[in-house]
Amino acid sequence: MIGRQLGHFRILDKIGAGGMGEVYRARDEQLERDVALKILPAASFQDATARARLLREARTASKLNHPHICTIHEVGEAHALAPFVLSSSKDERLA
Repeated sequence: MIGRQLGHFRILDKIGAGGMGEVYRARDEQLERDVALKILPAASFQDATARARLLREARTASKLNHPHICTIHEVGEAHALAPFVLSSSKDERLA
């Protein structure tokens, strides 16, 4: 994935991985800022019910404003992947 372009995001580095997907540092080339890009497993976007649940969760989480929770800037589909675009911090772990 490193070096790959997903929409207007260029993937720079892998930050981590877990049961809920992989997280990459990416460059938002439209807004000229670094973000964290969380790529969810392909299975999580395969059916309409799962897509609706993920979108509902993203909408709910995007309303949170807390220093220990990443802000969700965008959620969508690109190249059969389900990326979440999160705020990025070079000094802190992403929640």
